[in-house]
Amino acid sequence: MQALGARTYAAVCDVADAAALPRFIDAAAGALGGIDVLVNNPSAFGGVDTEEAWEQIIAVDLLGAVRASRAALPHLERSRGNIVHITSVAALGPSARLPAYAAIKAAVNNYTQSQAVLLAPKNIRVNAVAPGSTEFPGGIWARRKVENGALYAATLRRIPFGRMGRPEEIAGAVLFLASDAATWITGHTLVVDGGQGLTR
Repeated sequence: MQALGARTYAAVCDVADAAALPRFIDAAAGALGGIDVLVNNPSAFGGVDTEEAWEQIIAVDLLGAVRASRAALPHLERSRGNIVHITSVAALGPSARLPAYAAIKAAVNNYTQSQAVLLAPKNIRVNAVAPGSTEFPGGIWARRKVENGALYAATLRRIPFGRMGRPEEIAGAVLFLASDAATWITGHTLVVDGGQGLTR
């Protein structure tokens, strides 16, 4: 499939399915002629502190990143590519509202560092991007603006620029870390939050 002048691949995949995820990675590599960059972005959010929420976010956010990385590794070795995990500013401190989400994203930040050490001999870099609150149509903050205006307003007050981030601002950070401009950066978590974390 061609989109925006580039070859693309799309398919439905349950990231928590240990068998389905490697099949998806291999199919994508076959359709695209390899893998240069793996971006692990899915999340289960885990907005409640229940055992079920913990299990879901571990399966999607943590094990999803582990399994996708393992499946992509042979392709990344051939391309000398790199991995970028999407975590969150929630990982940088305690969260009474999202304890499971914060804890597992912190685990992915730590995994980023471990992978960076393990994969450097294979010439594969591994980094993470930790976005702050990001708003887009249909996204969680667009919904919260309508469903929980008090939380939305309180979060907005903590961002020095007085607005939520935009998806393209997160994508720009990912593109930088994946590019040749960042060839000597590995094991780093880049916070992209408009200063939100400065006001915790």
